[in-house]
Amino acid sequence: MIEALKVHDVVKGEATAQGHTVVVDRLWPRGIAKEDLDAQDWLKGVAPSTQLRKWWDHDPQRFEEFASRYRAELAENYDDPDVERLRTLAADGPVTLLFAAADREINHAVVLRDWLAERVGQEASAG
Repeated sequence: MIEALKVHDVVKGEATAQGHTVVVDRLWPRGIAKEDLDAQDWLKGVAPSTQLRKWWDHDPQRFEEFASRYRAELAENYDDPDVERLRTLAADGPVTLLFAAADREINHAVVLRDWLAERVGQEASAG
């Protein structure tokens, strides 16, 4: 199973991460000390490019196009060490993708979760 959870929910005890925990943001989540988050990996290379993130600007009306462009980036970077590591982790067992975006439904981790599930044949969970 692959799920995506908001990092702040995990730190506050409002959500429980399953399996291997991976921060999937390019920058470490604000206000969270590394020792307060029991993340096993921080894979910056799976996050959207800075250019794509800035273009999207978390505009819900651009989400569909963002998701398409992000999937294209993931395909282009398929052999990137971080992308490869995440694919391997997902194929081996449960993985929780941790993200800091305010919106739990419209964010890159949801796109990444679904893309990853398609690649490794795992069930995706909304968390």
